[in-house]
Amino acid sequence: MDRMKELIDILNEAAKAYYQEDRQIMSDHEYDALYDELVKLENESGIVYGGSPTQRVGYTVLSSLKKVRHDSPILSLDKTKEPEKLISWLGDKEGIMSWKLDGLTIVLTYNNGVLERAVTRGNGEIGEDITHNAKYFKNLPGKINFNGELNLRGEGIITFTEFNRINASLDDEVYKNPRNLCSGTVRQLNSRVAADRNVMFYAFTLVRAEGKEFEKKSEQLAFLADLGFDVVEHYIVKAADIKDRIKFFADKIKDNDFASDGLVLTFDSIPYSRSLGTTSKFPRDSMAFKWSDELAETTLTDIEWNTSRTGRINPVAVFEPVDIEGSTVNRASVHNVSVLESLKLGIGDRIKVYKANMIIPQIAENLTCSATAEIPKVCPVCGGETEIRSLREGAELYCTNPNCAAQKIKALVHYVSRDAMNIEGLSEETIKKFADIGILNNYTDIYDIHEHTEIMEMDGFGQKSFDNLCEAIERSKNVPLENFINALGINHVGLANAKLLCRHYNDNIDAIVNADPAELSEIEGFGEVIAHSIHAYFENAGNLELFNKAVSILDFVKREEAGDRLAGLNFVITGDVERFKNRNEVKALIESLGGKVTGSVTSKTNYLINNDVNSSSSKNKKAKELNIPIITEEEFIKMTED
Repeated sequence: MDRMKELIDILNEAAKAYYQEDRQIMSDHEYDALYDELVKLENESGIVYGGSPTQRVGYTVLSSLKKVRHDSPILSLDKTKEPEKLISWLGDKEGIMSWKLDGLTIVLTYNNGVLERAVTRGNGEIGEDITHNAKYFKNLPGKINFNGELNLRGEGIITFTEFNRINASLDDEVYKNPRNLCSGTVRQLNSRVAADRNVMFYAFTLVRAEGKEFEKKSEQLAFLADLGFDVVEHYIVKAADIKDRIKFFADKIKDNDFASDGLVLTFDSIPYSRSLGTTSKFPRDSMAFKWSDELAETTLTDIEWNTSRTGRINPVAVFEPVDIEGSTVNRASVHNVSVLESLKLGIGDRIKVYKANMIIPQIAENLTCSATAEIPKVCPVCGGETEIRSLREGAELYCTNPNCAAQKIKALVHYVSRDAMNIEGLSEETIKKFADIGILNNYTDIYDIHEHTEIMEMDGFGQKSFDNLCEAIERSKNVPLENFINALGINHVGLANAKLLCRHYNDNIDAIVNADPAELSEIEGFGEVIAHSIHAYFENAGNLELFNKAVSILDFVKREEAGDRLAGLNFVITGDVERFKNRNEVKALIESLGGKVTGSVTSKTNYLINNDVNSSSSKNKKAKELNIPIITEEEFIKMTED
């Protein structure tokens, strides 16, 4: 019983992280092994605790999105890794075998041919209304040729191609896998995010079509396909076909552009399926088949740390080559510092590896657990200081030097952005082109672009566009110091903190450069972390050399004094922000302009800042009760500029 309680705590923590927080703290292989152990102990003991994950469909959804109760519960599927069990289960009946897509289950309702509602699976009984995002799914019909009400279920996914593209475009936190990216995308408050990320929807169940009756599920899927829905790949099978069909699906995995975590087998006959009913957790007419992971034991020989374009430093395990699932592998991503530490890795350890979903090499377990692996204190590319940050996917290692060669493109894009140097005509694509031919290696090279007349021979450029770019660069030289400080990309120093820094030292460049951490930490709104980041930046000789070169070129203008523009005003900030790095940066700006930020809405609050003005959150409700204006981030920014 003690072991059962321990397993329940471990599995619930993992499920909460996976379903509520879109992060993964253990591999699927680890989770399945612990879950199977718990099931076995419950069967042997006859005891099932109320908090056991074997008795729960999922966690309660925590979000500002509208909650919707499903007409009928969406249950989990019982699972097996043994083809023989599928054969015995199917018996003499016909079944449908299909992919078990690794995405997000979504329930759609159409009324008279128009998409009326899209709701996530949530905890199986209550989901979240994501209709505003579903309208932008890449392959989902907004209108169909059907009168009456239509209700169906399917999986929202993001392909590997899109996953790689999107992660490459993110400035900071990258997503660990397509499933997490899809989950985060469909639950965004801003539908533009979903529109930009090409979410795909694959139907797998027709729940109800008003006025129509079917005898077979395969007929339902054909009906949905005729209406314009993409239907999950599926095949009619009998018991004798099952092993061959499993191999057929397995052989396709390496070429798939989507993630799957197994297969689903369901009875084709609808009357027979209905006659079986359900258990408290599983439907009796369907079963999931999970790939049986092929494990190989080997020795860890090295841990490589690779700095990405975003500054994230990724650990990669290197081990003696082993053959798994028909190919030789000798490397596996360790994902982040949290996973590295949980595996207690060290050079020379004996480890077991497998291919997650038969594709991606992963470490299943560490047999020796030496825990001797060292986390680099400096970036392997530039030698700059590293920093561990707690993010959505767990603790991640980052290079804090924005001028790191690995981060060059990102740093340059930030340097020319609107809240930094505001140089029009230098898009990310243009910066990449210039960097590829050696024109741009760091931000000071921007001011030599006028010498590179060969640009006019490049695709998309001519005399006029070249002249316009040179003029934009020349105009940008007249800039407030705070914009230049923001443009440097110092860790934890956005525009708001750059303003606080410049105001504190009255735009004295030497004082800023030579300030020690103790002095910097005394600035209102700063602390030890920000102070250390600024000091470390200017302690780096390479950073200081570029800084001094730029200072000799630029002509800093006296910033417009905002004075106490927000004096006497009390603000509360809630929800996600888009124009600022985080809510603390908004707070710093408000306080720099004489305003005050509190944590709760009261009669003394003047404004509640929330980009989702229609949210049903407690703060929005309180603000409406007290007739306090709820303003968006854009409206707040206009207040600071007027």
